[in-house]
Parts: sequence; C-alpha cells; structure tokens
Amino acid sequence: MKKFIERVIFLCYDKKESNGKGVNKMNKPIKVSDRFDWTLCLLLCLFFLISCIAIYSGQSSEQYAGNFVLKQIVNYVVGIVIIAIVMYFDSEQIKKLTWLLYGFGILLLIGLFIAPDSIAPERKGATLWYVIPKVGFSIQPSEFVKVFLIIALSKVIADHYEKFVQKTIKTDVFLLFKIGITTVVPLGLIIVEDLGTALVIIAIVTGIILASGISWKIILPIYGLGGAFAGAVLYFVIWAPDILEKLFKVKTYQFNRIYSWLDPQSHKQESGLQLVKSLQAIGSGLITGKGFYERQVYIPDSHTDFIFSVIGEEYGFLGGSIVISLFFLLIYHLTKTALDTKDPFSTYICVGVISMITFHVFQNIGMTIQVLPITGIPLPFISYGGSSLMGNMLAMGLIFSIRYHHKTFMFASESKYVEKKDI
Repeated sequence: MKKFIERVIFLCYDKKESNGKGVNKMNKPIKVSDRFDWTLCLLLCLFFLISCIAIYSGQSSEQYAGNFVLKQIVNYVVGIVIIAIVMYFDSEQIKKLTWLLYGFGILLLIGLFIAPDSIAPERKGATLWYVIPKVGFSIQPSEFVKVFLIIALSKVIADHYEKFVQKTIKTDVFLLFKIGITTVVPLGLIIVEDLGTALVIIAIVTGIILASGISWKIILPIYGLGGAFAGAVLYFVIWAPDILEKLFKVKTYQFNRIYSWLDPQSHKQESGLQLVKSLQAIGSGLITGKGFYERQVYIPDSHTDFIFSVIGEEYGFLGGSIVISLFFLLIYHLTKTALDTKDPFSTYICVGVISMITFHVFQNIGMTIQVLPITGIPLPFISYGGSSLMGNMLAMGLIFSIRYHHKTFMFASESKYVEKKDI
C-alpha cells in the first residue's frame, strides 16, 4: 500500500505526465512564471543598473577611448543568453555533462601555455586570455573553469555519499583525496599565472569541504598546517625576503603588492598608486558622496577592479552600504536555495557558488579600503569585464536551473529516493 501511494505521488508530479508544465497539490498545472526565480532576476537587474552607472563615471577620464558601458550591456545580454541555455538543463543532465565541461576547461587552460602569441598574448606579465585576431574579442578561461570545478566537485561529493552511506574517518579521507585530485589540476595550471583566481578556487574548495560533512578531525589539522605555512611565508616576505630569494630564487619585486598594501604611501608612485587613490576617493565621499559624475580623484582602471572606489566617492557611505546590502541579499537567497533543494548535487553547487561570490566581494571591497592586499579580483556583476561577468552569469544560470526544475521534481525526487531505499 505504501509503495502504491508513493507511485501515485510520483506520477502526479512527474514532468512527463504533466507535459513539462508540472503540477501543484491541487493537480493544476504550474505556470512557467511560478517556477522562475524572480528574486534572483530582480537582484541581477539592480546590479546591472549599478554597474552601468558606475562604469559610466569610471571611464570619464581621457585614459579611455571606448565606451565601456555599451560593452558591458553587450556582456549582460550574452550573460542572459548563457542563463537561458543553462536553465534548459536539469540537475541530472548537468551531472552527465560534468566531466565533459571539466575536461574542456582543463584543455583551455593548457592551451594558454602552447598557443601562439597572436592567440594567447602576454598581458601585464601573465598569459590569461585567448584573443581572436582582428575581432578584438578576448576570453579568460579561468573564469569559466571556476564554475566547471564547482560542478565537478559537487558530483564527486554527491556520488561519494551515494556509494558510501555510512560515514567513517576512512571514507572521509577518501572523499578528501578525491576532492584534492579534482582540484589540483586546474589549480596548478591557474596559480602559475594568476594568484588571485587561484585564491578564489581555494575559497570554493574550502566552502564545499566544510559543507560536505567531512570530519573536523581531518579538516582542522590540514587547514591549521596550511594557515601556519601561509603565516610563515608572510613573515619571511615582510621581515626576511632575502632568505626567500636565496632559497627559492624569488625576486623581491614580486612581493611589491604585499609591501604596497602594508605601506601604500611609500609605494604611491608605483604599485601603491591605486590603493592610495582608492582610499582618497572613498574617504572624500563621506556619508552621501559627491553625486553622479562628480568624482575628482583619478584612479587607473577604476571601471574594473576598483569600481567600488567610484561608488564610494560619488555616493559615499550610504551608496557603498546599499551595494554591500545587495550582495548580502544575494548570498542569503543563494543560501535559501541550497537549503530548499532536495538534491545533494544541487546543494553543493549552491555552496560552491556562494563561496565564490562571497570571496570575490570580500576580497574586492577589502582591497579598496586596505583591509586585504590587491589581487586583481573584480567585483561580481558590477566591475567591467566580459569573461568575469559571463562566468558569474554561468553560475547564476545553475541557480536558476535549480530553482526552476526543483519545483517540478520536488516531490518526485523524494518518492524516487524512498523507493530506492525500500529496494
């Protein structure tokens, strides 16, 4: 009798039985508009408006010839297309594509090392972009690899717990080993050229590990040793850089970002210029700011990584607080989505996206006010940048997909899970 009732529920809520529309408890079709995540859509629209306004002011100096606002609008349009495509796939279909996407991302990263300079040119001492000759279009593959890695790690953890129902220290160590193997290849390829993105990947992996349920007896010693090592490196960078130079052949100039972070005034003519100007801009904005297009402090490349400085100067503490509050609302909404979904794979995807966005926001805003060192990480959805925005929109597409398909399969998933357990 129990199985019969579960089977009836499954048939009532199955997508195919309702011609793809889904049904509710009253056996009425669920409209597409009811399954769409309007809250997330509204937040992205607000970020779009803030981005265009801030970029318009940020490009006001004579340093720039092009119109970055129009380019950002195009980037958002492409991002909307990406979201629409990703929404078409449900969690099971995304699972099947996991290793294809992961492998494709690895190939793109490897290609940066072997591609000719005309396709993968060196910019600011690093090879991070593919450039299409004569078109001027460039793409940074690491921005997409971050999302591919989130999907891969989510599948690894979800599959692990399907196979090992009973948790033990041995199974936790095995899971941590699988997470490490999945992460080490893209992280190794990225850290060589881009430390900022490598830190984002570490933040993503940390967030997913903490949510995966691995025993603290394993996690604490590992991250304790990692923190001690990072502290030791920072000590030598500040107090004994000559030792690092002798032992590891590291050049002192490679630590300029650390020195300019700790003492920007002494490096304001070189690596500390942006930070000094950023502090001046945000400080001069006071409570309400100077007003739209009234910025007076010149900051190089302010429309990209230092876009928050433009917001702080023109709209002051109130404007900056509104932007930060919107990001808190976004993180809250993503957290709610992770808690609502019944699919572990989807939950881990949400955790990975939350970790990525949170680290980006704290790092970017932190570096503009001297809380954290400058790493070249953009402010999500607001800084100008095609690859960064499209990578974030790809992540949002996964969230839209989870919300859209979750409402259709919510009860069906539970009944399937119960049937599998009974079997």
